[in-house]
Amino acid sequence: MPTQIYHNPRCSKSRQTLELLQQQHADIELVDYLKNPPDRETLRKLLGLLGMAPRQLMRKGEAEYRELGLDNPDLSPDALIDAMVAHPRLIERPIVIHNNKAALGRPPEAVLEIL
Repeated sequence: MPTQIYHNPRCSKSRQTLELLQQQHADIELVDYLKNPPDRETLRKLLGLLGMAPRQLMRKGEAEYRELGLDNPDLSPDALIDAMVAHPRLIERPIVIHNNKAALGRPPEAVLEIL
Protein backbone atom coordinates (compact mmCIF):
# COMPACT_ATOMS: atom_id res chain seq x y z
CA MET A 1 0.00 0.00 0.00
CA PRO A 2 1.46 3.39 -0.95
CA THR A 3 2.35 6.09 1.54
CA GLN A 4 -0.24 8.85 1.22
CA ILE A 5 0.65 12.49 1.62
CA TYR A 6 -2.04 15.15 1.87
CA HIS A 7 -0.01 17.71 0.00
CA ASN A 8 -0.13 21.38 -0.96
CA PRO A 9 2.56 22.05 -3.58
CA ARG A 10 2.64 25.74 -2.58
CA CYS A 11 3.63 24.92 1.02
CA SER A 12 7.35 24.66 1.76
CA LYS A 13 6.84 22.17 4.64
CA SER A 14 4.72 20.00 2.36
CA ARG A 15 7.37 20.08 -0.39
CA GLN A 16 10.13 19.28 2.13
CA THR A 17 8.12 16.35 3.49
CA LEU A 18 7.49 15.01 -0.02
CA GLU A 19 11.22 15.25 -0.78
CA LEU A 20 12.00 13.38 2.43
CA LEU A 21 9.56 10.61 1.47
CA GLN A 22 11.13 10.38 -1.98
CA GLN A 23 14.58 10.04 -0.39
CA GLN A 24 13.20 7.10 1.61
CA HIS A 25 12.15 5.49 -1.71
CA ALA A 26 8.57 5.34 -0.51
CA ASP A 27 5.79 4.39 -2.92
CA ILE A 28 3.92 7.70 -2.71
CA GLU A 29 0.31 8.58 -3.42
CA LEU A 30 -0.09 12.37 -3.62
CA VAL A 31 -3.42 13.75 -2.47
CA ASP A 32 -3.84 17.39 -3.45
CA TYR A 33 -6.30 18.04 -0.67
CA LEU A 34 -7.18 21.53 -1.91
CA LYS A 35 -8.42 20.09 -5.22
CA ASN A 36 -9.77 16.86 -3.69
CA PRO A 37 -10.67 17.68 -0.09
CA PRO A 38 -11.28 14.86 2.35
CA ASP A 39 -14.89 14.18 3.21
CA ARG A 40 -16.17 14.11 6.78
CA GLU A 41 -15.51 10.39 7.27
CA THR A 42 -11.95 10.64 5.91
CA LEU A 43 -11.22 13.65 8.09
CA ARG A 44 -12.50 11.81 11.18
CA LYS A 45 -10.25 8.86 10.30
CA LEU A 46 -7.24 11.16 9.84
CA LEU A 47 -7.91 12.84 13.19
CA GLY A 48 -8.14 9.43 14.85
CA LEU A 49 -4.86 8.25 13.31
CA LEU A 50 -3.16 11.49 14.32
CA GLY A 51 -4.65 11.39 17.83
CA MET A 52 -5.79 14.99 17.43
CA ALA A 53 -8.91 16.98 18.15
CA PRO A 54 -10.30 18.90 15.17
CA ARG A 55 -9.07 22.30 16.40
CA GLN A 56 -5.50 20.94 16.69
CA LEU A 57 -5.49 20.20 12.95
CA MET A 58 -6.72 23.66 11.96
CA ARG A 59 -4.61 26.45 10.51
CA LYS A 60 -5.61 29.23 12.87
CA GLY A 61 -3.79 31.90 10.84
CA GLU A 62 -6.02 31.48 7.78
CA ALA A 63 -8.51 34.24 7.05
CA GLU A 64 -11.40 31.73 7.03
CA TYR A 65 -10.63 30.79 10.63
CA ARG A 66 -11.32 34.35 11.79
CA GLU A 67 -14.08 35.11 9.27
CA LEU A 68 -16.07 32.02 10.21
CA GLY A 69 -15.62 32.61 13.95
CA LEU A 70 -13.92 29.24 14.39
CA ASP A 71 -12.06 30.50 17.47
CA ASN A 72 -15.36 30.21 19.37
CA PRO A 73 -14.65 27.63 22.13
CA ASP A 74 -18.33 26.59 22.14
CA LEU A 75 -18.16 25.11 18.64
CA SER A 76 -18.54 21.34 18.59
CA PRO A 77 -15.95 19.02 17.05
CA ASP A 78 -18.51 18.27 14.30
CA ALA A 79 -18.82 21.97 13.48
CA LEU A 80 -15.03 22.27 13.20
CA ILE A 81 -14.86 19.18 10.97
CA ASP A 82 -17.63 20.61 8.77
CA ALA A 83 -15.65 23.84 8.44
CA MET A 84 -12.52 21.93 7.34
CA VAL A 85 -14.52 19.92 4.79
CA ALA A 86 -16.05 23.12 3.38
CA HIS A 87 -12.76 25.08 3.57
CA PRO A 88 -9.85 22.63 3.12
CA ARG A 89 -7.31 25.46 3.38
CA LEU A 90 -8.00 25.28 7.11
CA ILE A 91 -6.45 21.79 7.33
CA GLU A 92 -2.87 21.74 8.60
CA ARG A 93 -0.43 20.10 6.23
CA PRO A 94 1.19 17.89 5.22
CA ILE A 95 -0.40 14.76 6.64
CA VAL A 96 1.34 11.48 5.86
CA ILE A 97 -0.31 8.07 6.24
CA HIS A 98 1.76 4.87 6.18
CA ASN A 99 0.71 1.39 7.35
CA ASN A 100 -2.40 2.76 9.09
CA LYS A 101 -0.36 5.32 11.06
CA ALA A 102 -0.36 9.06 10.47
CA ALA A 103 1.96 11.96 11.19
CA LEU A 104 1.88 15.68 10.58
CA GLY A 105 4.99 16.83 8.72
CA ARG A 106 5.72 19.73 11.05
CA PRO A 107 8.66 19.48 11.09
CA PRO A 108 9.02 17.28 7.99
CA GLU A 109 11.25 14.81 9.89
CA ALA A 110 8.28 13.94 12.14
CA VAL A 111 6.98 11.62 9.41
CA LEU A 112 10.06 9.40 9.68
CA GLU A 113 8.61 7.96 12.91
CA ILE A 114 5.85 6.16 10.98
CA LEU A 115 7.90 4.89 8.02
